[in-house]
Amino acid sequence: MQTQILKFTHAKLSDLVDKALKAAKSNGATSAEAEISISTGKNVSVRLGNLETLEHNNDKSLTLTVYVGQRRGVASTSDFSSNAIDDCVKAACQIAKYTSEDYAFGLPEQSQFATNVKDLDLFHKWEEDESIMIEQALCCEDSALSYDEKIENSEGAQMSCSESMFVYANSSGFTGGFPSSRFSLGCSVVAKDNKGMQRDSVYSSVRCLGDLKDSTLIGHEVARRVLKRLNPKPIKTGKYAVIFEAPIATSFISSLVSAISGGNLYRETSFLLGSIGSKIASDALTILENPFLPRGNASTYFDDEGVKVEPRILVEKGVLNGYFLSTYSARRLNMHSTGNAGGAHNLMVQSSGSGLEQLIKNMGTGLIVTELLGHGVNMVTGDYSRGAAGLWVEAGEIKHAVEEITIAGNLKAMLRDVVAIGDDTYKNSSRYTGSILVSEMMIASNN
Repeated sequence: MQTQILKFTHAKLSDLVDKALKAAKSNGATSAEAEISISTGKNVSVRLGNLETLEHNNDKSLTLTVYVGQRRGVASTSDFSSNAIDDCVKAACQIAKYTSEDYAFGLPEQSQFATNVKDLDLFHKWEEDESIMIEQALCCEDSALSYDEKIENSEGAQMSCSESMFVYANSSGFTGGFPSSRFSLGCSVVAKDNKGMQRDSVYSSVRCLGDLKDSTLIGHEVARRVLKRLNPKPIKTGKYAVIFEAPIATSFISSLVSAISGGNLYRETSFLLGSIGSKIASDALTILENPFLPRGNASTYFDDEGVKVEPRILVEKGVLNGYFLSTYSARRLNMHSTGNAGGAHNLMVQSSGSGLEQLIKNMGTGLIVTELLGHGVNMVTGDYSRGAAGLWVEAGEIKHAVEEITIAGNLKAMLRDVVAIGDDTYKNSSRYTGSILVSEMMIASNN
C-alpha cells in the first residue's frame, strides 16, 4: 500500500507534476522542472506543568521553473486545482519572457540523473495520540525543574512530529521523490543564583520516534548545562586555545561549506577559490559526505535537480577534494555538477578518537564555546569575529563560566590550527561533528 499523506500518494503527486510540465510545454517553455510537496504535523508546548499550545499544521506547495531558451521563470502555488496550476504555469512562462538570458540556465544532462532508487529509511509514521506528546513534554520539563533548586523557571518544553512527501520531475524524463518524517523534543530552562540568571536549552531531532532521546535525559542535560553557566567571571584578553562544543562546531563546518559552495565560488567571493587539491586544513580534519546514511538528516538518492549523488571524501587529512556545485554553478565554473543542488548531504566529520573530556585536558588553558552571537564571518577574506559565551578552562579543568566576550581569527588559520575532533558527535544537524579543538584564537573580554 502506498504511503498517503493528506490523502495524497506519490502517484497522485506525480500526476499533478506531469500535468504542470505538459502545460508548460504547451505555453511555450522549451524545458521545465517542478517540485510538489505536502506536509502535516503536530506540535505541543508546555510551560510550568501546564499545556500552553497544541497545534496542527498542513502545507502544500508546487513550484514550477520554466526555461524559454536561456531565460528562466519561476512561480509557485499552494492550490492544486487545475485552474490554479494553469495560472502558475502561465505566470512562470510570462516571467521568463522578461528575464535576462543566461547561458548557464537549463536542466542537467540526462546522463547525470539518478537511476537507482534507494530506500533510506526516512519515513516512520506517527501512530500515537497527542496525549503522548503532552506527556513527554511535561516529563522533560519536570525532570529539568526538579534537578536543582537553582532552576526556578522554564521557557517551556516542546514536542513535535511531522510527515512530508515530495515529488520532483522535469521535462527531460526524470521523476523521483519519497516521504520522510521528523520527531523532536526539547526544553529550555532558567537558573538563578545571587549573581544573576542564565538560560540554556537542549533538544533532540530524529527521523524515527524510537531514536528520540529520552525525555528525562534531555531534562537532566539542560539542567546541568544551565547550572554551569551561573556565576560567570571575567578573563583577560589574549590568545588562547578554543574548543567549539559539538552543537557550535556545526557552524564552523557550515562556514567551510559556504566557502566551497558554487554561489560564492563563481562570484569569486570565497577565500577558498581555486583550492581543490590543496591542503586547506590540518591533518586532523577529514570530512565525508554520505547521502545514503540511513535515517540521516540530509539523506537522499538525488539532489534538487534529479542529479545522482554519491558518497565521497570531501576533505582528506586537510586536503580539499571537491566543491558543492549545482548544474548552474558548475556551468559558470566550467565544471560538472557534484549533485549538491540544494546543499550538502550528511557531512561526517571524522573523530580523532578522543572524548570531550580528553580534548579539555589536551587544551590546558582556554575557552569552550557553548554559544555564538552575530554573523561576523567574511567569506571573501575568511576573517572571523563572533560574540560568544562559554566555559573557561585552566590546567585541563573547567573553572567557571564566561560571557560577553568576542572570539576572532581567520578561517584559513583556524582550519590549519584544528588539533582534534571529539567523539561527542552532534546528531541534530546534517553536519555530524564532535567538538573541535583549535590551537589558538584571539579572545577579547570587556573586563
